[in-house]
Amino acid sequence: MTIADREIVRAGSPTALPTNTEILAQLDRIRSSAEFDVPDRARKFLAYIVGEAIEGRADRIKAYSIATEVFGRDSSFDAQTDPVVRIEAGRIRRALERYYFVAGSNDPIVIKMPKGGYAPAFEKRLGALYPLTSGQAADVQSRSMPLEQTALWVSVATVGLLTCGLIANAFFGSAATTFESLTKSGGTPNIPKLMVMPFEDLSQTPQSAMITRGLTDEVINNIAKFKEIVVVAGPAAPNPRSAEREYPAFALEGRVRLDGDKLRLGIRLVQHSDGSVVWANTYDEVLQPRKIIELQQNAAAAVASAIAQPYGIVFQANATHFMRSVPDDWQAYACTLAYYGYRGDLNPQTHASVQECLQHATTQFPDYATAWALLSLTYVDELRFRYRLNRSTSVSLTHAIEAAARAVELDPQNVRALQAEMLTLFFRGEVSAALAVGARAYAINPNDAEFSGEYGLRLALSGQWRSGCDLVSKTVASNPGPTGYFEAALALCCYIEHDYVAAERWARLADLHANPVYHVILLAILGKLGKMDLARAERQWLETNVPGFLENARNEVALRIHRPEDREHFIEGLRQAGVPVPGN
Repeated sequence: MTIADREIVRAGSPTALPTNTEILAQLDRIRSSAEFDVPDRARKFLAYIVGEAIEGRADRIKAYSIATEVFGRDSSFDAQTDPVVRIEAGRIRRALERYYFVAGSNDPIVIKMPKGGYAPAFEKRLGALYPLTSGQAADVQSRSMPLEQTALWVSVATVGLLTCGLIANAFFGSAATTFESLTKSGGTPNIPKLMVMPFEDLSQTPQSAMITRGLTDEVINNIAKFKEIVVVAGPAAPNPRSAEREYPAFALEGRVRLDGDKLRLGIRLVQHSDGSVVWANTYDEVLQPRKIIELQQNAAAAVASAIAQPYGIVFQANATHFMRSVPDDWQAYACTLAYYGYRGDLNPQTHASVQECLQHATTQFPDYATAWALLSLTYVDELRFRYRLNRSTSVSLTHAIEAAARAVELDPQNVRALQAEMLTLFFRGEVSAALAVGARAYAINPNDAEFSGEYGLRLALSGQWRSGCDLVSKTVASNPGPTGYFEAALALCCYIEHDYVAAERWARLADLHANPVYHVILLAILGKLGKMDLARAERQWLETNVPGFLENARNEVALRIHRPEDREHFIEGLRQAGVPVPGN
């Protein structure tokens, strides 16, 4: 049972296929748009498969032909060992979704790359999923949630702007003053509120009524597991005596239709302030006897993950909104947005600003569990990424442990709090206890891609490489945000499997040039591949930016890789790269 391909705005059933001229015009429109945010090789990829399809050669579009004709691979290319085509295809699919969500919501032609292959599909769009009011239609056409000038999807570039620009300009000229100006008993901070309306049953049968009620409940339960958002069961009328901040900022509406053994769930996210449609999607399923509950769970998990997780739709909407300005009573939440922005490239310069912001947030709102959890993670990063190695401040887990403990105490079901606790235990050397906490958090919310990838990496580093790396791989495929950190983890996974060529490819994809551990992983890989000129460049970077790191390489590796045989395997690569690592 699978959820059908997600389409940001569903294309209507076409009465005629678009012409080749219309398709090529749409391709040019997409490729010239700033919202189609992909590298140049991905643009060539899309142009190639569209060109092949309209020439009648769609059946010849395979990973091998793309690799050799677009990426310049030689005839020895093997898609099983070289993931470049699959990775770029995933980027194109996500970029197309972003494009049609932001700039192309009213384009007449839809170009898609259905999952399971690389041949494109083309549709003429006859209408949106929902009949919008005239005001909503005008709003979508003219504004698309005023994001045609600033891309909604938070790419690494946008995240960098959010983190650096937002924090520097909005917070740290005035953060201390602003937080001090608020009352010390600030209560709870503003975080996004989402009202889930009872889903509408369009079929009006006993079976459809049961499924509709079940879907509503499952969606509420799944969204409530994400603590970066507050879910409210609707309908509810706003209290005229309460402040605007108390009313949900978004409403989630759903429509369920049964047609024989087919089920369609239509979803739209509406912004409370002006009624604009922020996001719309459809999920198609095939009804199977005795599997109704599983169907409801799958659909609800997909909806919750798309909307509520870090880098999801609500995150994207607020990140873009706060690019303009941050109201005083939203600064604590904006700090959490900035944290996830920093996660995009793990830059040490950004890290310091994010950490300071979260320190202010926990001072102002001492019961804000998520802020405590994220603050703990910034302290962990000082140790694992050696951000303060050349500073006067000593590196210690003490602050990380205390902040994580506070977060878990405030909310034992908060997955981000448990993630912080898992990492503090892991870097304290209590690996079994760390994995136990990770398993508990994963059971609470397996749809949280940000956590599941981190948990998978801990499993791998503890010696459970197969299961851990599989979980990291799923995260790379499903995380809507930047995945460089997890791509670096997959490089390490391939290294341990002695597949150094694939390891280098994953490392190059990760592209975390400001992060010391990234350079260490790449250095060991290059050592194994015998690429000594490139290895010397990596050594020089480490010696310049984190002096003393390589001299203590054995302890640094032992801090991260648990099994002795795995540690020696990694150190062997460093030695082959020219690093004089002493024996035990």
